[in-house]
Amino acid sequence: MSMFCRQCEQTAGGKGCSVKGVCGKEPDVAALQDLLIYALEGIAYYGRKARALGVTDKNVDRFLAEGLFATVTNVDFDHERLANTVRDAYRIKEDVKKQFFDAFKNKNNKEFSDEVPAAASWVPAGAENNLVEQAHGIGIVAGDVGDDLRSLREILLYGLKGMAAYADHARILGYTDDTVTEMFYTGLAALIDTTLTADDLLGYIMEFGKVNLRCLELLDQAHTETFGHPEPTPVSLGVKKGPAIIVSGHDLLDLQFLLEQTQGTGVNVYTHGEMLPAHGYPAFKKYANFAGHFGTAWQNQQKEFDGIPAVILMTTNCIQKPRDSYMKNIFTTGLVAWPGVEHVYHAEDGKKDFSHVINRAKELGGFTKDVPGKTITVGFAHNTVMGVADKVVTAVKEGAIKHFFLVGGCDGAKPGRNYYTDLVEKIPADCVVLTLACGKFRFNTLELGDIGGIPRLLDCGQCNDAYSAIVIASALAKAFNCTVNDLPLTLILSWYEQKAVCILLTLLSLGIKNIKLGPSLPAFVSQNVLNILVEKFSIAPITAPDEDIAEALAS
Repeated sequence: MSMFCRQCEQTAGGKGCSVKGVCGKEPDVAALQDLLIYALEGIAYYGRKARALGVTDKNVDRFLAEGLFATVTNVDFDHERLANTVRDAYRIKEDVKKQFFDAFKNKNNKEFSDEVPAAASWVPAGAENNLVEQAHGIGIVAGDVGDDLRSLREILLYGLKGMAAYADHARILGYTDDTVTEMFYTGLAALIDTTLTADDLLGYIMEFGKVNLRCLELLDQAHTETFGHPEPTPVSLGVKKGPAIIVSGHDLLDLQFLLEQTQGTGVNVYTHGEMLPAHGYPAFKKYANFAGHFGTAWQNQQKEFDGIPAVILMTTNCIQKPRDSYMKNIFTTGLVAWPGVEHVYHAEDGKKDFSHVINRAKELGGFTKDVPGKTITVGFAHNTVMGVADKVVTAVKEGAIKHFFLVGGCDGAKPGRNYYTDLVEKIPADCVVLTLACGKFRFNTLELGDIGGIPRLLDCGQCNDAYSAIVIASALAKAFNCTVNDLPLTLILSWYEQKAVCILLTLLSLGIKNIKLGPSLPAFVSQNVLNILVEKFSIAPITAPDEDIAEALAS
């Protein structure tokens, strides 16, 4: 095999990408990402021990999260940039090692002499092709550890990758939490601890789920305190005449920087994909050139961006290989990168200069005429829904609302995702659908109406806003004096990448049962591990819309 990766739902044959990633990841990129994870494990080994002695370093904390985030599906495809990050990881590991050795000697009056794992003593090869060669033998299939231990390690690793994305978004806005930071060290160190049993790893995974809940709460706090609580807001899916910049990904601060810099320039700014919920935040409503939403979910971007007279700015994950027709018109920023695509870096003042992006939009000229489009409504985050909680509770008690369906998660290109469209179309008119993340693009333009003034489709936001759904479910359980599992609520989720994994682990850590998951089960979950999840949490794959609805309403 030239590579092996099975961290996403679309992995080749439902088993693993071994020649080239379905996402477009080349073997050398896959190898460098494996090597980066290995290097991060070495940092975590020494960093965890240093932290136990009171030695911390915020720059190392940041590097761990960014390094993990860079290896999430559809983030960093730039082999040169990854190679540099791997070398940076070695230098940081050596710094952390020295910090720990010094602290250990000061406390114990002797040198540290314990045997260390291979990842902690790793030294990088010289040239990039040597790094790629060096990466062979340290990936997820390396070593004879057995399917179940390997599966549990992968589950923990992919959870850490997902949480790293959420933690990075919060940190950029100035919000951190030491419990979350500590878990990166603890989790990564656990991956190279050969003394851990399957039960030990299961314990780490459940503890991780609880910590990720805190991370989601932190990100919610960062967003709402910075940009205000989302509120119901109509969003146009049409376009306006004039130069245009389409912002995709997830990062709200990048959007704010861009909106500030395009004021008075005649350039309109549109969201794409997971940026759609940005329209609900009060902070962005003051910008007259915040024009609407363009396109649908991430997997459609090659078709939707093909030949349009607009610039695209990718702010985080979800990039696909740009077509030639827009290769010169797409920019990246943050941790997302593609070879040959211009990258916008942070300036010394912490902001970003998007002048090249803006100038390119002006050169292209933009859309030649106004094209009206459908209007959809976003902004039903927990603050909004809790504001009408009394009406919701009354509607349930009076029988107007029979059931809630949370239909959310990632979208993707793999066949079978039309299930989610069919499901929502068939959900009875006396039921409410909560949704979040890009999976909603399968059905968010459907006309579902309302129940006594309560919209039947409530868009809670990005995948980054999963905390809203948890808050809403918990509040309903409190109002009815029961557990979430006792509510007339069914969770039917779609997944694609590692952020969905960490959210699922959080739901499981909360004891939530009977989750339906699709469109297929993760390739990295062994049969024995799956049996445990089924036995403990009654997790199950989706079947057919009619069957799943009938089962939900019968419970």
